[in-house]
Amino acid sequence: MEKGVDWALERGFGSAEDRLHIEEEGRIPGADSSKVSEKAMKRGEAQLGTVGSGNHFVEVGYVAEIFDRQAASSMGLAQDQVTVLVHTGSRGLGHQVCDDYLSVMLAASRRHGIELPDKQLCCAPVNSKEGKDYLAAMAAAANFAFVNRQMIMHWTKESFEEVFRVSGRALGLALVYDVCHNIAKVESHEWNGKKMRLCVHRKGATRAFPPGHRDIPEDYRAIGQPVLVPGDMGRCSYVLTGTRQAYEETFGSACHGAGRVMSRHQAKKAAKGRAIEREMEDRGIFVKGASRRTLVEEISEAYKDVDNVVNVLHNAGIGKKVAKLVPIAVIKG
Repeated sequence: MEKGVDWALERGFGSAEDRLHIEEEGRIPGADSSKVSEKAMKRGEAQLGTVGSGNHFVEVGYVAEIFDRQAASSMGLAQDQVTVLVHTGSRGLGHQVCDDYLSVMLAASRRHGIELPDKQLCCAPVNSKEGKDYLAAMAAAANFAFVNRQMIMHWTKESFEEVFRVSGRALGLALVYDVCHNIAKVESHEWNGKKMRLCVHRKGATRAFPPGHRDIPEDYRAIGQPVLVPGDMGRCSYVLTGTRQAYEETFGSACHGAGRVMSRHQAKKAAKGRAIEREMEDRGIFVKGASRRTLVEEISEAYKDVDNVVNVLHNAGIGKKVAKLVPIAVIKG
């Protein structure tokens, strides 16, 4: 929680160059594990290195289309290349951190005289004790998430090496980018002509910094930060780059997924009587879920069409399309 991905690297999960392609180099500053409850730690202890349920996944796919050859080349992406996309986070530990601080923030809202239109919007001033404690606990959870994804990536590499009997380096398995989502971060931005330090809250969103920004890995600075937008298990996902316009209009942010159009309950009703695994196989996609329930909740039609979502991002200038990834095999927790 405090050392972030360095903890994983010290134990042989990956190589030092991985750190260079992780947001904040895999360690958000200010993390304080003492602000994380024992209950949260217990939940996380058994889940480190796991994908989890819901919309989390490990997806093997391939590059079906290239839109920006220079950017794709900088990221090591090429036409028809096999890719692995991992979506997961801080698991039960992060969920418990959120739960723990809800009651703290409700009390803080009352104490600081903040009127809430909804209890779920409970909050505290960033510089208050409650605000500082939460940011420290949230950073710890985010660092836990970096480690979680790092371990999953390492074991994925080992699986490829075992099957193909070739080293991961020879196979060209290298980290493109690991990016945070669902997080609040203190950043410098321009607002009304002034440079300010702001707390940017990205929920269902991810960072999309422009070319030249100092927080982007050096080998990506000419193209902008990689932006990963997963779709659904039956269609496709996208890699984009951040833009100057996003930095000016959205505080350097873009969506981090297609977004649902059906609730999980609605998806279950829509999938009733259907053999989802067989449907996917007929489309050339192998799916493995921890349970049938997971698969029916994640049917493609439960999500917006990511093609449309990404075209909006691209045409609005918030992100620039680089590559389209089409799934071959998907593992759902």
